Amino acid sequence: MIRRAHPLLLLSALLLLAPMLWSEEAAKPPVLLFVGDSITAGFGLQEEEAYPALLSQDLLAHGLQVRVVNAGLSGDTLRGGLGRLPWLLRQEPRWLVIALGANDGLRGLPLADSEKALREMVRLGQEAGAKVILFGIDLPSNYGDRYRQEFRQMFRQVADDKELPLLPFFIEGVAMKPELNLADRIHPNAEGQRVVANTVRDFLLPILDPDFSPAEETSDDPAPATDTETQP
Repeated sequence: MIRRAHPLLLLSALLLLAPMLWSEEAAKPPVLLFVGDSITAGFGLQEEEAYPALLSQDLLAHGLQVRVVNAGLSGDTLRGGLGRLPWLLRQEPRWLVIALGANDGLRGLPLADSEKALREMVRLGQEAGAKVILFGIDLPSNYGDRYRQEFRQMFRQVADDKELPLLPFFIEGVAMKPELNLADRIHPNAEGQRVVANTVRDFLLPILDPDFSPAEETSDDPAPATDTETQP
């Protein structure tokens, strides 16, 4: 004969477990999600040499426990990032950094299409509860002044319309410097990624820090590893 547990016993067990489950969930560090291209992915380098991984360590040094998710994908465009974003948002990020657009510009894609994809990424991120942050990029001078200006303005216009933080040129100080790039003179080398990480850190710290409670800042847990996301 199978005896069924008394409902009051089951209720008591659930009440006892609830605080522990809530505590475990509350202890999880908030997620900072980077959706980018080969620069974010750390093309030609080890994963730990890419700027998101370096940033993770920098944030810990400032007392901020953050799970940094590196969703950089070489060759990706804004339209490609838009296609990946619903799956990436399952990470439930507190902050979403959109660091895409370089390949759109380098390929001379219609800016109206790129801007449409960027705006849709912002919308999806905000609907998921994330604070969206934009990283802009510039193009080489041989793309012409008009196209370059319109390209830069695309990021500024979206940021202004949606009231988003914008880092106008996140590889400033690295672009076009041979000593800070790989042989292709496009992708930052390890030293260049360190410079990018410093730029990103200085920009993000004032944005991230006000979002932390004292409990989150004083955790004694080891630093969360930087995750690299790949779609199934």
